[in-house]
Amino acid sequence: MATTAASYTTTPNDLTPEAIESYRQRGFVRVSGVISPEEVERFRQAAQGLAERKESLSKSGTFTQLVNAWQEDEDMKALTLHANVAGIAEKLAGVPLRLWHDQILIKQPHNNRPTNYHQDQPYWPHANSEHSISAWIALVDVPVERGCMTFIPGSHSRTELQAQNLEDSRSLMTICPKLEWDERVTVPLKAGDCTFHHSRCAHMATPNDTDQPRIAHVVILMDATTTYTGERHVVTDPLGLQPGQVMEHEMFPRVV
Repeated sequence: MATTAASYTTTPNDLTPEAIESYRQRGFVRVSGVISPEEVERFRQAAQGLAERKESLSKSGTFTQLVNAWQEDEDMKALTLHANVAGIAEKLAGVPLRLWHDQILIKQPHNNRPTNYHQDQPYWPHANSEHSISAWIALVDVPVERGCMTFIPGSHSRTELQAQNLEDSRSLMTICPKLEWDERVTVPLKAGDCTFHHSRCAHMATPNDTDQPRIAHVVILMDATTTYTGERHVVTDPLGLQPGQVMEHEMFPRVV
């Protein structure tokens, strides 16, 4: 039986003007129940199963990561292109969006490593994308001890920063010392909840100190008018895009 909008705690129509304004001013917002409890279990199983099948391709020191999961599994495709997630993202961003890529992120129990502070967008070969946004969907409960996210409010206004070194815990603060003294907000999530954050909003994730894996799925969306800069990236390298070309491609579908 298809899941109906009534199964979701939050839909695009439920977003308050205050929540939208908070996102645009602070660069992130927590949104509860973007997928239903039944979907949480379905997508958790799919994410774990795909990560296990692709284990040799996806492990790093900090977490298990699998990019473009939607191309590998029909259930993950359903989550990546989920209409409720996309609809909320477009309402927050205020512009038409298309998929950039997705990624399963699993922190194994007692991994003993945080994800260091960084902005996302400096790593991407994008121009003309001022509103790109990530939906970080919790597929299990993610308290602070399991590896939830911490954000630096307002840091999405720092549009001039170079890509940070994720292996260096001090990289972002060295590049932009003023951020050292800014507020930091840690956001634990229940399964099915989501944080939406702007691609320039600096963030980190705590280590997983628990006995259970932290399982999240991230859907990254970019402005529909984004153009390709020509810089190398694992997602775009095989596609033959030309610098300056609008990123209209079957790998980057419109999402609403």
